[in-house]
Amino acid sequence: MAGRTVIVNAMVFRADSARTWARAVAVENGRIVAVGNESDVAPYLAGADVVDAEGRLVTPGFTDAHVHPHHGGRNLLGCNLLDASCADDALRRIAEYAAAHPDAEWIVGGGWSQDWFERGCPSAAALDEVVGDRPAFLTNRDGHGGWASTAALRLAGVTASTPDPADGRIERLPGGEPQGTLHEGAMTLIEQAMPPETDDEVEAALLRGQEHLLSHGITGWLDAWVDEPLHRAYLRVAERGDLVGSVVGALWWDREGGLDQIDRLLEWRRQTAPGYRPTAVKLMLDGVVENFTASMLEPYERVGGTGIDMIDPGELKEIVTRLDAEGFQCHFHAIGDAAVRNALDAVEAARMANGWSDLRHSVSHIQVIHPDDIGRFHRLGVIADMQPLWACEDGYQEGLTKPFLGPERSEWQYPFASLVAAGAMLAGGSDWSVSSCDVMAQIHVATTRTPPHDPTEEPLVPGEKIDPVTALAAYTAGSAWHNHDAERGVIAEGNVADLVVLDRNPFVGSTFAETRVDMVMAGGRWVAGKGSD
Repeated sequence: MAGRTVIVNAMVFRADSARTWARAVAVENGRIVAVGNESDVAPYLAGADVVDAEGRLVTPGFTDAHVHPHHGGRNLLGCNLLDASCADDALRRIAEYAAAHPDAEWIVGGGWSQDWFERGCPSAAALDEVVGDRPAFLTNRDGHGGWASTAALRLAGVTASTPDPADGRIERLPGGEPQGTLHEGAMTLIEQAMPPETDDEVEAALLRGQEHLLSHGITGWLDAWVDEPLHRAYLRVAERGDLVGSVVGALWWDREGGLDQIDRLLEWRRQTAPGYRPTAVKLMLDGVVENFTASMLEPYERVGGTGIDMIDPGELKEIVTRLDAEGFQCHFHAIGDAAVRNALDAVEAARMANGWSDLRHSVSHIQVIHPDDIGRFHRLGVIADMQPLWACEDGYQEGLTKPFLGPERSEWQYPFASLVAAGAMLAGGSDWSVSSCDVMAQIHVATTRTPPHDPTEEPLVPGEKIDPVTALAAYTAGSAWHNHDAERGVIAEGNVADLVVLDRNPFVGSTFAETRVDMVMAGGRWVAGKGSD
């Protein structure tokens, strides 16, 4: 049982609806028992662990409304390219990993960036130079593409005669042979040939991912892709008491499974454990702009086509109406303006059929939204789940996004300020390991529209900046509300004591880009940072 802790001399962001501030917080037996000035916490000082915050910012524990801890943990434990800087650096790291793991049946991992390669497509030939005739498969940072060696393509039976799946594309050489990059559903062709993860491997990756999230102050999250092995792993980890975070599992909707799979999802939802609630369903509606699979209302510039609808819009309305009737929270992946509209249309159909509910359906990523759809988020009660780190100028924007969206649609990207002005509820996510789960970096981009490593860069659509308090609230109260977690996200008496102490006060004489997490408390215990030593 957690004991008593009192934090004094702090700038405490309560994240309540009035956006009020405090100076001190007292915690006892895992709950917040007092918040206010030093006089309000004075009765709890005797026998307490007293932390002098020295004027630093204290916030509720962060909630990440869209993250992949298992996938991120697997990358950290495997061939990790997340910190690579370029194609040559990635190939060097792959070579080093292959040499260090001579007995590995497959070389797996990920984290490469599309803007390192011509047309965003690394080749099997380049991979073969560093892995030889060994099978290797490495996913990119956004999880929407994979890089396969020739041996992997051979084992998977992917040849010039292999057709593209309906939900993906095989990059090809001029003669039709596979080039080495596979997009979206085409990745499954390789994954089916790989040895499946063992239960122990899934658990190890999940726990490594949790460790990483906690180090960034994230004490709650929505896992945005929970299949059966990961669902079972969450149950085992939670039942052992090793799950520190408060987790909503978004159960994966099998695009080939039809409505019959709802019975299976209902059975999984009945299987809960302390800290784990599988109450959402993840619906993948499209791909990404960079490989032209994001679903757009109008054709892409230069290449034509409008992308891929991974779920037929008509079927989507029926699916969401059924899930809504069964009490599931629908969590949509939607990048393109057509995908966003399809998600909103499906929720509207569910509202018409079932009446209003408080299920808090959410649309995640929201990269391109047609102006006509901005106000519909508030009118339909749909949460806008943003991943702000992408809303800045970078190699993707320059080479793979703006040229194919064109000037008008490029200005519709990540319209956070417009959504707030229209009354939408914002939640904050990272999509880690697609991008960093550093909340401070996310807030920097949301409020400046410039990269954290180069704030002098020209901002991307600067009119869509939001203020720091709004951004910070999205990662605390907003995301906790998104997760139906009424006891977290706000520093208030009686709430669970999930707290973050930062290394400075970024509101005074500093910036969020420079700010780091110093101490992390979950359930009244220090679980990361200095306090956990």
